[in-house]
Amino acid sequence: MKTAALGFQHLLAMYTGAVLIPLIVGGALGLSSAQLTYLVAIDILMCGVATILQVLRTKWFGIGLPVVLGCTFTAIGPMIAIGGQYGISGIYGSILASGLLVVLLARFFGKMVRFFPTVVTGTVVTVIGITLIPEAIKNMGGGEGASDFGSGLNLFLAFGTLAIIILLYRFTSGFTKAIAIMLGLVAGTIIAAFLGKLDFSAVGEADIFHMVEPFYFGMPTFHWSAILTMTLVAMVSVVESTGVYFAVSDMRNEQLDEKDLARGYRSEGLAIVLGGIFNAFPYTAFSQNVGLMNMTGVKSRKVILTTGIMLIVLGFIPKIAAITTIIPTPVLGGAMLAMFGMVIAQGIKMLSPVIQDSAENSMIVACSIGMGLGVTAVPELFTALPSGVQILTSNGIVAGSMTAIILNIVFHASPFKHEAESNVETKKAS
Repeated sequence: MKTAALGFQHLLAMYTGAVLIPLIVGGALGLSSAQLTYLVAIDILMCGVATILQVLRTKWFGIGLPVVLGCTFTAIGPMIAIGGQYGISGIYGSILASGLLVVLLARFFGKMVRFFPTVVTGTVVTVIGITLIPEAIKNMGGGEGASDFGSGLNLFLAFGTLAIIILLYRFTSGFTKAIAIMLGLVAGTIIAAFLGKLDFSAVGEADIFHMVEPFYFGMPTFHWSAILTMTLVAMVSVVESTGVYFAVSDMRNEQLDEKDLARGYRSEGLAIVLGGIFNAFPYTAFSQNVGLMNMTGVKSRKVILTTGIMLIVLGFIPKIAAITTIIPTPVLGGAMLAMFGMVIAQGIKMLSPVIQDSAENSMIVACSIGMGLGVTAVPELFTALPSGVQILTSNGIVAGSMTAIILNIVFHASPFKHEAESNVETKKAS
């Protein structure tokens, strides 16, 4: 009973992140309530499958640590951009291809991680967070194209939800603070119900039980620019997960070697592939559950295994998934502003020490964020270039990420840097 209670606590800690991503992406793609219910349900189920794949340890798969996997917020902007350009089939084609690459290259990712130091990953996270803010603002107004966009009622619900989240952050601590966004969504939805802004029809129409269906949204299609975008997202997710692996292994006084990391990366890649097949999302290790383990002092794999099983069971019950789809758009927008703002804050937190480290890092961050936001604001800038080149310039996230990777190599990994440093040392010696 105690294990079940602790497992449920971990479920609550990651649940908001698990359901918000399908709600945001599905809403941006204009999915019907039935499709949105399926998307939320399958995502919850696949979070459980992905978590169990990591908790278990076999010869080829599984880091064998109590880590919870959930959809990565890094993928939201890219998925919306890919969906707008190639449709939902393009999203799942890119997820499948990127997941397969992670599985195949798992052995080499430990070496490739050096091309993704904090200055690169922090820049990518910051650009993604900033480009997501317009989606939050649109939802706060009632959703793009809404007849009552920006109405007083919509703004009241959006800012009311945001205020509740802020107050919970300010005046609570521990687990309550950790689930403040979920509590804010619940409170905002209850207020909306009293104001007649809630539609329960999706819950009534949803089945009590359903079977998962591969390629529910149709067969995937494959496009180079989309695959490159999602591969970059996968690389950033792997770097994020690596930090979580080491944090948890340190808490458990366990040492990780290259083989352990390779098994962890393969599990993450396999989870992404399964997400592509069953129309879920890319996954990464959730840091909020590490914080919860720190808080409770319980670091048992059995507890996280229980969380994974609970998620799978919930994923087979679309009635529960449908409850999340009735959250009014302005309420969702208020929570999104807080969540995406926290993504930006995380990126800034990652970048702060490395910017102070060297002037070169400042230049990498300045040019990369400038390029990412510039291409997002003026996407037609590179339309005259050959289509092969436009793969790297098709959206701001890819352009900003590639700029950061290239500049990091120029400043920190090029032979010219070593030659210059050698000349400086020679002069000092003389």
